[in-house]
Amino acid sequence: MDTQFLLTAFCLIMSPHILCSASDSVLRGGSSLSVENPDDVLLSPNGVFSAGFYPVGENAYSFSVWFSKPSCSDNCTVVWMANRDFPVNGKGSELLLLHTGNLILTDADKSTAWSTDTDSTILVELRLYNTGNLVLQDVKDDVMWQSFDSPTDTLLPLQPLTRHTQLVSARSYTNYSTGFYKLIFDNSNLIRLIYDGPEVSSVYWPYPWLQDWEDDRFPYNSSRIASYDLWGEFTSSDSLTFVSADYGVRLQRRLTLDSDGNVRLYSREEESRTWVVSWQARSQLCEIHGICGPNSTCSYNPISGNKCSCLPGYKIKNTADWSYGCEPEFSLSCDNYSEASFIKLEHVEFYGNDAGFYNQNVSLEMCKKFCLESCNCRGFQYRYIGDTPVPYCYPKMLLMNGQHSPSFGGDFYVKVPKTFLFSDKEADSGFGLDCSSEIVQSLDRAYTKIGESGTLRAMLWLACALGGVEILGVLFVWCFLIKSQKNSNEATENYHPAATGFKRFSYSELKKASRNFSEEIGRGAGGIVYKGILSDSRVAAIKKLNMLTKKQQTFWLKSAPLGGLIT
Repeated sequence: MDTQFLLTAFCLIMSPHILCSASDSVLRGGSSLSVENPDDVLLSPNGVFSAGFYPVGENAYSFSVWFSKPSCSDNCTVVWMANRDFPVNGKGSELLLLHTGNLILTDADKSTAWSTDTDSTILVELRLYNTGNLVLQDVKDDVMWQSFDSPTDTLLPLQPLTRHTQLVSARSYTNYSTGFYKLIFDNSNLIRLIYDGPEVSSVYWPYPWLQDWEDDRFPYNSSRIASYDLWGEFTSSDSLTFVSADYGVRLQRRLTLDSDGNVRLYSREEESRTWVVSWQARSQLCEIHGICGPNSTCSYNPISGNKCSCLPGYKIKNTADWSYGCEPEFSLSCDNYSEASFIKLEHVEFYGNDAGFYNQNVSLEMCKKFCLESCNCRGFQYRYIGDTPVPYCYPKMLLMNGQHSPSFGGDFYVKVPKTFLFSDKEADSGFGLDCSSEIVQSLDRAYTKIGESGTLRAMLWLACALGGVEILGVLFVWCFLIKSQKNSNEATENYHPAATGFKRFSYSELKKASRNFSEEIGRGAGGIVYKGILSDSRVAAIKKLNMLTKKQQTFWLKSAPLGGLIT
């Protein structure tokens, strides 16, 4: 009983995380998870999902939920992140569930990187459910916060998309921070995909030129809610519905807005490590806005796949990230437009009408003249719409979302200095979308050491001094007690002959006097009495006491009751 109590107490003292083990799905109030302990994770009861610190770069971690079945280490499928834009350090960071009901994520310097901003007067717990939902609830099962209400880039089965939530893509496949693409309900109560870049924003799914009824959407339902079931059927309040290619089979599923701007429904067997696309919003990546960045075009090749190309006279900004697009290698003077000319790009289209107007039924030369005389004009679109013989001229102030498509019945004329005129073959050269290279994100953050005030330093020195005095006092009292005990023993021993008038003999003297205790003359409750002859030839009775230990064996001359024996 005592051993069990001591062992329990030791575990509670030495392991403050005892309330949450690697196989537990619950984190209780007052407990924490540490980034330095790989076993500090929450595991859903069915083992499909885990929640803990996930590495997102070099010495950079995010508290996340991921698929843990099949088992994985550093290449898991993450479905939710708490601090995607503010990763924490691999040393000293913790997730703490306070007794006040607030769930906070602290960095190495103890600053708060993320929190639920909740409070409660009763006991709370953080629980990971089989659905992958991470829920903060009280003992009455009232939900205070849940990860399903704040998704990142993924919806799980039965997780709703509402007017208060949105999916936001990652920056890239290796950079989990916030990207440029969003899946939201807009103010028309319709689900849309939006490119929200550093310079412009635009809708690219469904096609923005379609009327709502042309895309079978219903904008008059203001409930704004959408989700999909375990079998792969998606339904929405705006009448958007679709089913997965493997509909009807119970599989692991996730709806993810990928970093390339396409939203895809993935599925896989529980023991498989390969996700299969069972539905996607856009079959042609070049239709996704911002995929190649400004001043570039996107084209599709059945062999090499999608390819980004800079416009003639432009060069790529960042070979590792096409979203930065291209920049001009020239400068045009607004004062002398005669130095500029145009390069024709067949079947190339640039989305948008940033000039705010277009010219109808004008000749190609008139369209060129207008763009040359406009300092901000970067080029123009010249096309015929349908079978009409009337041409349209669209001046472009921004060259965004360029796409080369053989089916497009129009051309684009890019404005460049006359010195940059070269063949169409050179202009068509470009680079494929390389998604294989991995960009490691490092945590480049300086931590400010918390300074100590003079008062605090003085208090620390005072505490140390008082502690030293206390230790010296304890040592002094201990030495005094030891010495007092020794003096007390000596005084007690010397007291017997003074108080009784009898001499105290040593053991060896009594042994010699009794001839090794050979002649027994009586017994008593306290011991055996032997006859002895002292050095002065007197006869004495010597009693050997039973209660004394070997180290304390002392024999007293019992002369008072046996006084007649002493001569």
